[in-house]
Amino acid sequence: MMEAFDHVLLAAPRGSEDDLRAYYGGVLGMTEIPKPPGLAARGGCWFQAGAVQLHLGIEEDFRPARKAHPGIRVRDIDAFAARLESAGAEIVWDDSLPGRRRFHTADPVGNRLEFLGPEPAPAP
Repeated sequence: MMEAFDHVLLAAPRGSEDDLRAYYGGVLGMTEIPKPPGLAARGGCWFQAGAVQLHLGIEEDFRPARKAHPGIRVRDIDAFAARLESAGAEIVWDDSLPGRRRFHTADPVGNRLEFLGPEPAPAP
């Protein structure tokens, strides 16, 4: 019955919105989308790129997610990794998933993010 994720929420510390906007909007190239008025007062910010929607919510006793993470597919993983590295992000390539190119990085508040290249075409 499930069709797709609607969004993924990551936590962030109070007052980090400007850093989050610079990273998710500037570095990752996502578009900030408005939060509903009833939720906007809580702080945080929401972003979207295509069907991918990330919500960054304020958590008072914030601790970054170091293991839990969203896995986001990208078209040109090498160009995307170069884009992040040129912005100062640390990229950690991981070849432990057979047939998939992927890397991990962290957002400005320390949350782990995984980016994956396209899935390989099925063998004939």
